Amino acid sequence: MQPVALLPAFAPWLDLAGLAVFAASGALAAAQRGQTAVTLAFFALVTGVGGGTVRDLLIGAPVFWVHDARVAALCLSVAFLIWVTPERWWRGAALDWFDAVGLAAYAVYGATKALSYGVPPVPAAVMGVVTACVGGIIRDVLAGEPSILMRPELYVTAAALASTLHVVLTVAGVPVPLAAAVAASAGFALRAAAIRWHLHLPAYRGRR
Repeated sequence: MQPVALLPAFAPWLDLAGLAVFAASGALAAAQRGQTAVTLAFFALVTGVGGGTVRDLLIGAPVFWVHDARVAALCLSVAFLIWVTPERWWRGAALDWFDAVGLAAYAVYGATKALSYGVPPVPAAVMGVVTACVGGIIRDVLAGEPSILMRPELYVTAAALASTLHVVLTVAGVPVPLAAAVAASAGFALRAAAIRWHLHLPAYRGRR
């Protein structure tokens, strides 16, 4: 299937920005466990391309990183950067804020790409969430950490807000660049609020 002309000119850069952030989170997950440079590179690549790979396979698109040499090179470069820099550079909440930007950007990009391949609005919104979250899920499984799906924090919810709002605005006729900016800002704002005030969804309490 050939995509329609829906992706804005800045979309590839949005994609690469989100990719770099998620690759960094993967490399850091390995670095914090004292792993080798090879493991850092593997974690960076899997985390960076995991969500986009699943998305492309589901919507019938060529798998993006197989056809774009910049993607693997970026993931490996990020892993190398983390490998050669002091651990203290990566402590604290800085990565959480970068991750919030990447989450919102990737959710919007994934939804936009799905729409450009003729995917209906509801599945397209789901593809935005898949793009933004699946790489992190794979990272957590490989690292032996509880998956982001099993945490009450507002993470997947922020991705869902960004992708759904983008789809709604696009279907309503709002220009794609404006819809992307509004939706990404909303997703980032929700994730930022969750980081700042430790917001989370209520947990299931069972029958009473």
